[in-house]
Amino acid sequence: MALFLIILSGLLWLLSFWLLRGRQLGAPVLSFVALVVISLAKSNGYQLLPINLTMLSGWLCMTLVVTFACWLQPAVLRSQSKGWGYMLVGALTGMVVGLLGPSFGAAELSIQNGVMIIATVIGIFLGFLLYTRTPDGRPIAPGSGYFFKYLLAKGFPTAISVMQLGVTLLLVIAVH
Repeated sequence: MALFLIILSGLLWLLSFWLLRGRQLGAPVLSFVALVVISLAKSNGYQLLPINLTMLSGWLCMTLVVTFACWLQPAVLRSQSKGWGYMLVGALTGMVVGLLGPSFGAAELSIQNGVMIIATVIGIFLGFLLYTRTPDGRPIAPGSGYFFKYLLAKGFPTAISVMQLGVTLLLVIAVH
């Protein structure tokens, strides 16, 4: 059963990342569902990962805030997919860089979590900045007045979706 839940969670994260392309309302929600599914995985009666209700409620609140913020955006902005691949690759790269730090143990897990979160945000910013240097991204380049609006509109859901995967991977590294 645990293997099924792990595979299902991985597929939900892949679908979540795919939804970042155009239907961003569902991406953070699916990422949260994947986090809940992986928290249900047990081996010999014990949870595989120490994901408790406090963590889940915190991520639920962040997911609801991001989903509501995406819902408030104009439909034209929600449906655009400019630069989503650059931001996703930047976010995943930043997450991996944040996870590459030394693993100290359970006491310093929050420090490594903070490093992973900051690295993910920096990766999204640099990925989007790289996109604005392409011919398609020039209209939303820095100085155009749309740079930060678009970055926040598309980067916020990307960040939350990737960070939920990063928290899970961080727990996998700490436990194993």
